[in-house]
Amino acid sequence: MSKKKPGTPSSTIALNKKAKHEYHIEQRFEAGLALLGWEVKSLRAGKAQLVDAYVLLKNGEAWLLGSHITPLTTASTHVIADPTRTRKLLLHAKEIAKIIGSVNQAGYTCIPLALYWKQNKVKCEIALVKGKKQFDKRATEKERDWNRQKQRILREANT
Repeated sequence: MSKKKPGTPSSTIALNKKAKHEYHIEQRFEAGLALLGWEVKSLRAGKAQLVDAYVLLKNGEAWLLGSHITPLTTASTHVIADPTRTRKLLLHAKEIAKIIGSVNQAGYTCIPLALYWKQNKVKCEIALVKGKKQFDKRATEKERDWNRQKQRILREANT
């Protein structure tokens, strides 16, 4: 196995940073993504956003809505590029059935967390989540601040 060189870029394309603040993440799934050629070239350039994206489950299939892949001017010359088109998520039937059951019965929501490269394929990490209440968000922020302060105190004590 070859080690990763220090100059190589990371495999992460886009993150949904707002998701960890807004939701309790319960279960994660890895899904493939059906893309067009110009979308893959744009993803190689890092032109993707997952800010207001969500997963729609319809007719036993999973679809990614609201994700934005900005078209490159050099890659999409012969195609009319729609940056916010609906993209199909590729999952096993058992995984889709599990997600549909949780969303319908237990009150979960399914959202994308990240887009990343796995070898030469684009993968989307999706998660079953429950929304946080306002006091949960404040408690999380307070805990994060306390951990940061604790690290600062320990660092000052060791020097």
